[in-house]
Amino acid sequence: MHTVSFDIGSANVSLESGRIARQASGSVVVRHGQSFVLGTAVCDFSQTDADFLPLTVDYREKMAAAAKIPGNFFRREARPSEFETLTSRLIDRSLRPLFPKGFNRPTIVTVTVYSADQTSDLNALAIIAASAALHISDVPFAGPIAGARIIRTDGNFVPAPGVKLIDAADLDLIVSASNDGLVMLEGGAKIVSESTIIDALEAATSALGPALEAIESLRAKCGREKEPYAPPVVPSALTDEVAALSLEKIRAANDSPDKGTRKKRLEQAKREVRDSAAEPGAALSEFQRLHKTETRKRILAGQRVDGRDLTTVRPIDSEVHLLGASHGSSLFTRGDTQALVTTTLGGARDAQDIETLDGGYKNRFILHYNFPGYAVGEARRPGGGAGRREIGHGHLARRALMAVLPEEKRWPYTTRVVSDITESDGSSSMATVCGGTLALLSAGVPLLAPVAGIAMGLVSDGAETAILTDILGEEDHLGDMDFKVAGTHAGVTAVQLDNKLGSLPRELLEKALKQARDARLHILECMEPAIKAAHEGSAENGPRHLSFNVPSSRIGAIVGTGGKTLQGIQSRTNTRIEVSRDGIVLVMGSDSSEVRAARKEIEQIALELRRDGLYKGEVTQTKEFGVFVKIANHEGLVHVSELSGKDALQRYRSGSPILVRVLGADTRGRLKLSQRAAEGCSESEALNA
Repeated sequence: MHTVSFDIGSANVSLESGRIARQASGSVVVRHGQSFVLGTAVCDFSQTDADFLPLTVDYREKMAAAAKIPGNFFRREARPSEFETLTSRLIDRSLRPLFPKGFNRPTIVTVTVYSADQTSDLNALAIIAASAALHISDVPFAGPIAGARIIRTDGNFVPAPGVKLIDAADLDLIVSASNDGLVMLEGGAKIVSESTIIDALEAATSALGPALEAIESLRAKCGREKEPYAPPVVPSALTDEVAALSLEKIRAANDSPDKGTRKKRLEQAKREVRDSAAEPGAALSEFQRLHKTETRKRILAGQRVDGRDLTTVRPIDSEVHLLGASHGSSLFTRGDTQALVTTTLGGARDAQDIETLDGGYKNRFILHYNFPGYAVGEARRPGGGAGRREIGHGHLARRALMAVLPEEKRWPYTTRVVSDITESDGSSSMATVCGGTLALLSAGVPLLAPVAGIAMGLVSDGAETAILTDILGEEDHLGDMDFKVAGTHAGVTAVQLDNKLGSLPRELLEKALKQARDARLHILECMEPAIKAAHEGSAENGPRHLSFNVPSSRIGAIVGTGGKTLQGIQSRTNTRIEVSRDGIVLVMGSDSSEVRAARKEIEQIALELRRDGLYKGEVTQTKEFGVFVKIANHEGLVHVSELSGKDALQRYRSGSPILVRVLGADTRGRLKLSQRAAEGCSESEALNA
């Protein structure tokens, strides 16, 4: 067994190899405290027919890692949790850029958590385990890379913080870096400046140095010889043949600003190459390379395929209150990317139960992202649930909006946002952020500030570099960077970066962040009419929701024996009502008048009368000694001596309104009321008016 160790922040981490999973191409155990994370890498060098990198990354957690039995019916680990899926994506995005260009051998990277210390950051340990396993294996890989979390708390950057510190941080980033620089970034913030992001990245990449050295040291002790790999050499004759068949057609297609026309022209050119070339498979690969080269040249010359310059954002249109039967809705369109977003409100019992190794929690803000095939004109069969892409994009948008949600005391609802991408040509996750803001406002959520997002791209040939604002899907696929930035007017709330170049100088990141800020402010300005419309109220007869407080002593009366009183109110008003133990009442329905009626009934039951208080009441019966009056859920007596005027008893019958003041209660606790003490007062002055 071979072991190395390193310190990152205040954490000590060790890497071990040679004892477990020895038949894998590479196998490394990462330890931190009581955490035990196994990373393995296996490659099938015999399969060579793929025209892409068939890399699969699978991160899984054993429930036994926290001495727990799975809670499902089968009592065994089932489909990956959202955290497992997101961690798999973090690893994949960290590793993928460092494989050789053109490498097409099926490669499986598996990371398994067998023991979890509650102080450990499993995201970072998983990235390190995967990188180390690949680096000591025989798989060609330009590593190592290492990952770490960095937070800012009390104005200080803390790499590899204890988990308990994260909740108090105003910046939380996961960073992956190689010896050449930043590779991957993911994180959120409570509205911080762009310069804070840059400073955090520098602190994180600096802290990763010992981890990179340790992985290199482990390879020196036990690493396998790398399998030789060289990209296939394309014969010059084939290059010339494909260029002759398609170069001018590619250029003509790139002159078409309309996505549909451009796509049809490229497909036609591709068919001609396939039908005419002596080696169709190799010719199509060369066609793709030629298309990429020509498009990148055009961008570096300052011309984008849709006709924009490098910094212009596509036209924006937004609308709120689109769907009359939803709590909140919006339609956000940016160029050929469009998101139809809804917001639905629920009570505490609608919160999502999240099971984790450290116990779990209730998620009161849910964001789901869906990407149907028709959004890009594909005849793709729906179903199968959310994939890694949908989960990842939804998580990024959720992180962007979390920073502006009101605190629970001010907004006690469970809130679900669903974004359906109805058209897509680049950065649908950022369209989800913009549409999500509008849908939340449409539902009446008192956001701290509106949030918008933008995706930035990069094309570099080593000598020239172009940073692109609001990238198209084509530019994302053919470019060198996908950098998403979301935030408010005041600062950043979420970032995500994937870098194919291996390093990004500070000045390049600063420029990209500045361009992103300019674009974000422009988008927020374009959203302003829809934001104003959302603040002005929801659509006529649209759903409503109310929250208010009642005395905790009256909760029993509101709920009633076996819940019958509350059920009766819900049935009569066609609403849904939740009453918490601390007296917070949530009323949700599909009609504003019904919601208001439910509130009135509850407030009548919850009303606590006070001495000398003025109230509107209703006579229930008359007696020779006075009249009985009902006030909300209370009943008392107005003695004949406390009635005003002559023949007072003759003036009242059951159902008559009466204005009274509370004098107190007799020795048996019965209310004593007075009409005489209310003389000269109007009904509008009553406490239950």
